[in-house]
Amino acid sequence: MQDADKGQAASLEGEGLRIGIVQARFNAPVTNQLAQSCLAELESLGVNPKDIKHVTVPGALEVAIVLNAMADSEDYDALIALGCIIRGETYHFELVANESGAGVSRVALDYQLPVANAILTTENMEQAIARQTDKGRDAARVAVEMANLLDDIQ
Repeated sequence: MQDADKGQAASLEGEGLRIGIVQARFNAPVTNQLAQSCLAELESLGVNPKDIKHVTVPGALEVAIVLNAMADSEDYDALIALGCIIRGETYHFELVANESGAGVSRVALDYQLPVANAILTTENMEQAIARQTDKGRDAARVAVEMANLLDDIQ
């Protein structure tokens, strides 16, 4: 698997940022690793652990409603969605993947608030495991970069 060229971020300084994380518990071994790598990266970027609110929900479909409540509180500079959807034998995969993705995007657009989407959508558990650490770290970096960018332009 070849890594994508993600370019270079202008600012990854997390000091003073308030971050909300919503983690789906479904496929918990994967989502727990996503959360662990995300939290570690946030801390390495200077986000104070006391400025991070990390909550869990049953599954990917429930992530957006909690993101929406967090955004509505106006207490956060950025939000992060963590989850793992693995294709099964039915149409349920497409439904959950599409609706959870649309819900996450809707929160970001409705509130003009950065929401890093690290809800994995994979064909199998092996693909999910291969992505769980990098995507958790990437979500933290996206949240910090976008919070700083929006702060600069608003």
